[in-house]
Amino acid sequence: MEMCAAVYVLSTVTGYVLTSALLLKCPNLLHRRKREPFLSRHISHRGGAGENLENTMAAFKHAVDVGTDMLELDCHLTKDEQVVVSHDANLRRATGINAYISDMAYNELPPYFCKLDVTFQRECYCAGGDDKRIPLLQDIFDAFPDTPVNIDIKANNDLLIKKVSDLVIKYDRENLTVWGNASNQVVKKCYKENPRIPVLFSLPRVLQLLGLFYTGLLPFVPLKEQFLEIPMPSILTKMKDPSGLTRSQRFIIWLADTLLMRKALFNHLTARGIQVYIWVLNDEEDFQRAFDLGATGVMTDFPTRLRDFMDKNGISKPE
Repeated sequence: MEMCAAVYVLSTVTGYVLTSALLLKCPNLLHRRKREPFLSRHISHRGGAGENLENTMAAFKHAVDVGTDMLELDCHLTKDEQVVVSHDANLRRATGINAYISDMAYNELPPYFCKLDVTFQRECYCAGGDDKRIPLLQDIFDAFPDTPVNIDIKANNDLLIKKVSDLVIKYDRENLTVWGNASNQVVKKCYKENPRIPVLFSLPRVLQLLGLFYTGLLPFVPLKEQFLEIPMPSILTKMKDPSGLTRSQRFIIWLADTLLMRKALFNHLTARGIQVYIWVLNDEEDFQRAFDLGATGVMTDFPTRLRDFMDKNGISKPE
């Protein structure tokens, strides 16, 4: 009896493992591939914060002129309910004024500094030109009607989410927009407000995704998200002085990188019509690694640098 039970358990486990492995490589046997309204390989972070002042019209125009496939930007709501494009809720870092965007009317917002730090490039600053204005989201929609836009909803604000959705609908951009936030609560609100706009995986959902992947359950689970947007943890060793990292910090970075940067995971998601974007990469070594791992696209502060790399290595733009 015990022998029979052991054989049954073994055969069941073996069947599960084989089925999981098969569906990992061929997920369309179980899931219908998601429709991809657009494909993006070249994504400009904050419009290309290493080549122009972040989140300005000058940055976005330059990135589009370079040939970017997608503009990534951040949104907040002003006191007079205007959707503005800015990364920080507080204006101190970017303008020197210690005030929150939500407490000011749009026409009261100060201009950016002439020089801003590039967050994901060690000891790097970008000195901008004449354009230091914080733009409205509708300015980007007006100027670039055919360019996909990746919107980070920076505040858990129902009105902000509704206003962004209204603008997307007004400009007929539901098939040219992806939105979300690291917060699962914000992503749920976005999806509830307008399920026709594709959403990003939130941080809790990324962790859940990894859990499903490593337990072999991922091939059996439906996913509503259409975009996985994740960092490459190893870039942290380039952003800080390596000698300043403790042994435990280096181990954590290595472990996170090992768990997250998985070609099998990226290939599975891609086969299901889920695009994988890796951020924020600013040198050729990391560009190459991301594409070798099967990432759909790379997000960068240096759109010219990424374009030159793609041209040199024959990485085709999506049609």
